[in-house]
Amino acid sequence: MGCVIVSAGPLGERAVAQIQQDDYIIACDGGWKRLEQWNTQPHLVVGDFDSSHPPKGMECICLPTEKDDTDTHYAARLAVQKGYTQIIMLGALGGARMEHTFANIATALWLARQGCKVSLVDENSRVYPVLSGQCFSLAYDPAVYLSIFPLQSVASGVSLKGTKYPMQDGTLNSDYPIGVSNEILADGAEIQAGQGDLLVIVTQKDNQLGTNEE
Repeated sequence: MGCVIVSAGPLGERAVAQIQQDDYIIACDGGWKRLEQWNTQPHLVVGDFDSSHPPKGMECICLPTEKDDTDTHYAARLAVQKGYTQIIMLGALGGARMEHTFANIATALWLARQGCKVSLVDENSRVYPVLSGQCFSLAYDPAVYLSIFPLQSVASGVSLKGTKYPMQDGTLNSDYPIGVSNEILADGAEIQAGQGDLLVIVTQKDNQLGTNEE
């Protein structure tokens, strides 16, 4: 059993399919309205409700509008407090507020540093933080591109195996996106982070792209 955190960004069919029957669902502010479109009800709604109103008939935690945590980060803290270590973040990428996407990636990194296995999923992409020293594997999928970025200014000692463009003990710099649009080979890919955290993004190729459902 895992925890699904649903923010107020676009939520389509591929993303909703990530939710399993026994998952604990936390909606962040207007995330409950996104779920409502898919006939799904969260177990808990948290937020300052600046982009929606508190739903009736659901358990809610109302937060002040002036606070340090974003609504999604507050939900992430709750998930950790409740003991969840498998967390999927939906509705956390894209949308009208680009700064929320960056904030949600930062929240995913925080969750990873708490020992959680975490991913951000939308209609076209899956995003994973990989911490310094960790090894991350991906199964073969000819329909996707694989990209990696450093989450600090420099990530060194990075290795890629089972990819079209392999790397051995390489260095990624934040101002030179050399890790974009790689491909996974038939035996699957293995990513080894050396010194520095990585962001791994798996994106549907152009002819596989879906459409976000509003």
